[in-house]
Amino acid sequence: MTKNLFSVIGLVARHSKPHIIESLLTLAAHLTQRGVRVLIDAESMPPADDSTPAYPAVERDDLGKLADLVIVLGGDGTMLSIARVLAAYRVPLVGINQGRLGFMTDIPLHEMLAAIDQILEGQFVPEERILLQASVIREEAEITSALALNDVVISRGALGSMIEFEVFVDNQFVYSQRSDGLIISTPTGSTAYSLASGGPILHPTLRAMALVPICPQSLSNRPIAVSDNCEVAFMLTRGLDTRVHFDGQSHCDLMEMDRVIVRSYRNTLKILHPIGYNYYDMLRHKLHWGERLL
Repeated sequence: MTKNLFSVIGLVARHSKPHIIESLLTLAAHLTQRGVRVLIDAESMPPADDSTPAYPAVERDDLGKLADLVIVLGGDGTMLSIARVLAAYRVPLVGINQGRLGFMTDIPLHEMLAAIDQILEGQFVPEERILLQASVIREEAEITSALALNDVVISRGALGSMIEFEVFVDNQFVYSQRSDGLIISTPTGSTAYSLASGGPILHPTLRAMALVPICPQSLSNRPIAVSDNCEVAFMLTRGLDTRVHFDGQSHCDLMEMDRVIVRSYRNTLKILHPIGYNYYDMLRHKLHWGERLL
């Protein structure tokens, strides 16, 4: 039997899609046949069936303690949610694209088994990506904190008008602004909401954060990039129905004079890509660059 670089692999899937469950079971059987111990995220576990082999169900918070590698079947949203859970454990991630765009889940379904075999044999392209750690401070007390792989977004609510805020970098005043909000993005998140708001595309291995205004009142307010060694502080000076969102998957309501402190997380996230992976090829494909113009 071929020696595997990873002996215990956790599988996570977007469980709401039946075809993904089928792919999950196909992959689990393939890994087992190769001598790998397979753990399945409890939230992704398919319904019990007499014809389905039994695999250990593991709570998502425990996957990082038990697995050498985690494979995600789904879209970028699934990848984001598991990345934040595993960040503390430095467990590498592999993404199988079962979604739409798939900027992070870059292995197509029809190449899944062949690509995973290569990764098990040590043939892959590793990539380290930063995460953000954000804290909300109210009257000098932290009321919540969260991690984000894509972005921390402060925005006005559905019924609110523009908000006013101040931004500081390493305790140095940068600007005051009146706008719909601010995106603090990692390079990973630079192809998400940040891109839609006119922010720059940053190569995912860069150690930087982008500060991107959302519909600023003054057109002179432009995106800026700062080192990930910096601490970015946002202070809400005026605005009702304002929220801070973490990767668009959790949020906290803000009050006037609340501060949001953002810095890079102590660990990076390790993503394994198949041999031949090229970030710029991916951008051309996903963003339809170079297609014939009509």
